[in-house]
Amino acid sequence: MEKHYLEDAAEVLKQVNSSPDGLNSAEAARRLAENGKNKLQEAEKTPLFKRFINSISDPMIIMLLAAAAIQAVVNVLQMENGFRFSEFADVIVIMAVVTINTIMSLIQESKAEGAMEALMQMTASTSKVLRDGKIEIVKSEDVVLGDVIVFEAGDTVPADCRILESHSLKAEEAALTGESVPVNKIIDVLMCVDGKEDITLGDRKNMLYNGSTVVYGRGKAVVVACGMDTEMGKIADALNKSEKELTPLQKKMGELSAFLTKLVIWICVIVFIVGVVETVLVSKEKFSLSMLGNATLDTFIAAIALAVAAIPEGLPAVVTIILSIGVSAMAKRQALIRKLTAVETLGCTNIICSDKTGTLTQNKMTVVDEFTADKKLLAKAMALCSDAEIGIGETSATGEPTECALVNYANSLGMPKYELEDKQPRKGEAPFDSNRKMMSTIHPDTYGYVQYTKGALDVMLHRCTGYLSETGEIPITSELKEEILYKNKEFASKALRVLCAAYRRYDNLPKSDDPEDLEHDLVFIGIVGMIDPCRPEVYDAIKECRSAGIRPIMITGDHKDTAIAIGKDLGIITDEDQAIEGHELDQYSEEDMLDVVTRYSVYARVQPEHKTKIVNAWKGRGMVTAMTGDGVNDAPSIKAADIGIGMGITGTDVTKSVADMVLADDNFATIVNAVEEGRKIYDNVCKVIQFQLSTNLCEVIIMFVASLLNFTILTPVHLLWINMVTDSLPGLALGMEKAEGDVMQRKPRNSSDGIFANGAGIDMVWQGIYLAIIELAAYFIGLYLERGTIKGFFGSPDCVNAIAMAFLTVNFAEIACAVNMRSQTKSIFSGSMMKNFNWWLFGAVIVTVLITLAAIYVPGLCTVFGLHPGTFELKELLICVGLALSTFPVFELGKAIRRSARK
Repeated sequence: MEKHYLEDAAEVLKQVNSSPDGLNSAEAARRLAENGKNKLQEAEKTPLFKRFINSISDPMIIMLLAAAAIQAVVNVLQMENGFRFSEFADVIVIMAVVTINTIMSLIQESKAEGAMEALMQMTASTSKVLRDGKIEIVKSEDVVLGDVIVFEAGDTVPADCRILESHSLKAEEAALTGESVPVNKIIDVLMCVDGKEDITLGDRKNMLYNGSTVVYGRGKAVVVACGMDTEMGKIADALNKSEKELTPLQKKMGELSAFLTKLVIWICVIVFIVGVVETVLVSKEKFSLSMLGNATLDTFIAAIALAVAAIPEGLPAVVTIILSIGVSAMAKRQALIRKLTAVETLGCTNIICSDKTGTLTQNKMTVVDEFTADKKLLAKAMALCSDAEIGIGETSATGEPTECALVNYANSLGMPKYELEDKQPRKGEAPFDSNRKMMSTIHPDTYGYVQYTKGALDVMLHRCTGYLSETGEIPITSELKEEILYKNKEFASKALRVLCAAYRRYDNLPKSDDPEDLEHDLVFIGIVGMIDPCRPEVYDAIKECRSAGIRPIMITGDHKDTAIAIGKDLGIITDEDQAIEGHELDQYSEEDMLDVVTRYSVYARVQPEHKTKIVNAWKGRGMVTAMTGDGVNDAPSIKAADIGIGMGITGTDVTKSVADMVLADDNFATIVNAVEEGRKIYDNVCKVIQFQLSTNLCEVIIMFVASLLNFTILTPVHLLWINMVTDSLPGLALGMEKAEGDVMQRKPRNSSDGIFANGAGIDMVWQGIYLAIIELAAYFIGLYLERGTIKGFFGSPDCVNAIAMAFLTVNFAEIACAVNMRSQTKSIFSGSMMKNFNWWLFGAVIVTVLITLAAIYVPGLCTVFGLHPGTFELKELLICVGLALSTFPVFELGKAIRRSARK
């Protein structure tokens, strides 16, 4: 886009082939037909069918579907006596699991990204333009290049415009630039200074931009850019081009699925080869192709059964449910999750890039300091010489933010403006003008009439001839002026915005309201210092971020001195050398930025592309990066970040629709809560994965041994019960585990760490082996108790007690494994673990134990599992319980060794 802010207004009119009186109707219609509507291009939505395909494209889901399909084909080939549910139970359950998982994911992520619609809604519905030399109201989408638009307070700017006339014109641009204070607009040509090649968006005071709002004054401006050519259009284009990457959990689950797929394939191949060779070598029959064919089919069926046993069918659904539970938990803590898989991403966040205005600060100008001999008079003068209003019983004024701060200041001192105006109504005024930087109002008082004037100190001080001291009005001296200027410098050093107030008394109401007649011979009352203050809770939130190993970064469109003051106050930086302005980033390449970002924690006067550049640089360094913000200018960087965080109250619809998480209370401290929840959720997901893979490995070992020795330990019905009941219920309960005490004292985990990192893989293997050992022991003990020997009874259908003991032990042992898995390193008997008792897990254990016992002892139900309740004695039950309980000391010893190794 042309740099119209560097050009004279007359020259700009020539370039767009227009005039101060605007276009004629015919030319406007021609341009509309030629260039199209003043609208933003809508982003292409992802259709439901494509989102469905994406949800089932996970490698583990594909593996489940493949196993189910093969199992179904094999079952069909083996059917002799018609359809039986038990033969297809695995297939039906797998399909049910996939369906539930897919539906839950689609429901959670069903909100379409409405970024473009939200951007379009920000545009004014109608605009006042000059057509044929007359004011005409047209739809904002029909505004064309060269139109001259008439603005007044309350109007929304429909396109990018160069200002032609300004009468105290002020525009609110916070959503676009991050500037917390409305900008005074001028018509003068701007000049680049200090060797800069351009002027930042927030400093282009002779421009009005699409999406901003006029809050004061009136003026005219010519349209220089429409639709996608506007600054808002650049943001829309960036949103369309930005693509979300996979979250760390998605990547790790993908890696886990790939690993399990390879593992299952290798297990099947090994079982198939061993089975065929064993059958051929052991068989007493003479070798024939028929015998080989039968052996091949039998071992293929056994291999598929083993594959189904090896696949944790319930894992995808359990992980999805845990993430959904996390979503609910975060919602209770004011963090609303829009994208399910992003729940845990905060847990490994290294960098939080935060917008200043409205996020770290209150987005509310507030008087925080004053210099005066009469605080009450200073507040009264500031309030009466303002156009902001406050209602009866209200605590916050409405109007221009700076004037709201002054009215609120008086209100806090027990002087609500409506009471002041009742006693001293306005009788005359000289409205604020950006050229003279002052405003004056006249009111009756006990002396006759008093004029209150407020404005910039640099233009008011030389108009003051008097000074209000503690003893009364005295002539102002050079020493007093030096003292005032010293205070002004002190306020400025703290990035406070300074306003001065003065008065002048009259016996009679002045005949003229002309500023030249009023604004001289003033008596200095005092100055106030204002700032958009930090949120009180942010101080502790920043400290907790640091203790959690997270680096906070502040990014703002505000001025550098203000940004530095806020950054120092919050503890984000300790020195002004750690701050940089956006235009300085333009000289750095993407490669250079990888080093540059490590040196700065405060970025001022940034434009939207700078924010994205900063986020991408941190991501380029391998850091998981979060970006918070509320304005439209934050949307591209929020979408580019690993996790984008929008503001629920002050945030625009644009930022909320592209964000992964929305803070319902706009509280930066909520991010810290969300980090804790994210870390807890990831911990719980890892616990569930370790639990389910350990138990599945146990089942695979048992089935593999049984296949090699040609006998039965667990039937398909048993495996189905274990996978869908014993594994799933405690697994879900593990997902309800509270955060461990040191969760916020750890450094963020490395996003490249796999599911098996930090010894988790080793734990899974030895725990799975141990579970298999005690379950095989239960089987052989059952054989011995039933027959007095373990020889000669392998595979006998009469060994039901041995099978029952194996079934009961595997269920009890896996329940005990779930309890042990409450912490992967801490003893479950430690004070912190006992304090955070998991009642959900306790309930799951009780329920699972009872229904497992029912499967053994309840007539009718036990026959489904091929068991006989009358022959199973108390002695055998106690042996099963004892073997299962042995996991506690063994697992506790493993944790102790792991803790010792870490030290």
